Amino acid sequence: MRSSLRQAARASGRLVASAALAFGSYLFITVLLITATGTAAVVGCWLLPETVLLVRRIAGAKRRLTAAWTGREIPEAYQPITGTLRERLTTSVRDPGTLTDFRWLLAYYAYGWLPVLLVPLWPLALVVDGVWCGLLRREAVVLPLIVRLADLEASWSAALLRPSPKALLAARVERLTTTRADAVAAHGAELRRIERDLHDGAQAHLVALSMRIGLAQRAYERDPDAARKLLTDAQDQAEEALTGLRHVVRGIHPPILTDRGLVGAVRALAASWGSPRSSEAESGGGLEVTVDVDGPADDGPRAPAAVEAAAYFVVAESLTNAAKHSGSERADVRLARTDRGLSVRVRDEGRGGADEAGGSGLLGIRRRVAALDGTVHVCSPTGGPTVVTVELPCVW
Repeated sequence: MRSSLRQAARASGRLVASAALAFGSYLFITVLLITATGTAAVVGCWLLPETVLLVRRIAGAKRRLTAAWTGREIPEAYQPITGTLRERLTTSVRDPGTLTDFRWLLAYYAYGWLPVLLVPLWPLALVVDGVWCGLLRREAVVLPLIVRLADLEASWSAALLRPSPKALLAARVERLTTTRADAVAAHGAELRRIERDLHDGAQAHLVALSMRIGLAQRAYERDPDAARKLLTDAQDQAEEALTGLRHVVRGIHPPILTDRGLVGAVRALAASWGSPRSSEAESGGGLEVTVDVDGPADDGPRAPAAVEAAAYFVVAESLTNAAKHSGSERADVRLARTDRGLSVRVRDEGRGGADEAGGSGLLGIRRRVAALDGTVHVCSPTGGPTVVTVELPCVW
């Protein structure tokens, strides 16, 4: 009976929370009436988008409450209500999610009273089940009714709050539109970076190389020593130009990814941060990096090249941020193969407070990952730690 009692108590807690939400939705009827009257009179049409947003919050609370009981998330599929008043009104009326929410709200007015049944059920359960289990040594018969009541209420809510296929399609189109815009922006930024690196690096060195070779040709007959010195300088300029070109190529698609794979490339990147001779370590003050691999082994199937390049970029950019901004002396990188693709996590023990708007490179990470339909989660409270988690979908 103790197990049944615990389950019934948990179900009762959920039903009480549902009853509180139902009571709030009953009070919300006044807002609905005011909105309907104002919209019909035109002068109060601005109330409609705000009311729809409030209904979304109520429905979202119910989704979370139901998901906590059933263990299954109920997805949301809404179109953003932004822009001018006319655009906000149009979105509020045409969004399929609006119909779903209001249909659930009206139904909830009908079945939201279910928790009231708890009042007679609990005394009955304590008496009947106490006698039944205490004297006859049988399992409880009334307490499970409370659990079934919670299951019934949750199943109705889940069915009513689940987005329609039309709403899911509209949300998918909106997401793809945003992703495409981010991909175009990321591509443009990448082209500008390559152009800047070529102009300021390799091109400048090649111009200097050409000038020194020309001067060496003129000085060859009359001053061989000066010509040899100019040729030596030209050789140095050629090596610097090659270094710049390798840097540009590494930014497009690091050759080490092709040679060693993602795991080997990330480990080499981690080792370079720990080396005091590396340019990265010098610019960031040095960083001890550990790499943990869970799933993707060197001899296993590799992710697509675009996914590997994005994952490498995420690690490189996150480590750069950690070295330059966090003040941390160490960072941890974790690569994991999941059922849906590749997971990358970079953690540092620095000061935290990472801000995408502060030019820390997080926006670039988000755009590059969004181009592959991946997700980025950044947790960086003030005082640290900073954890960047990226999920990149792919088929193994």
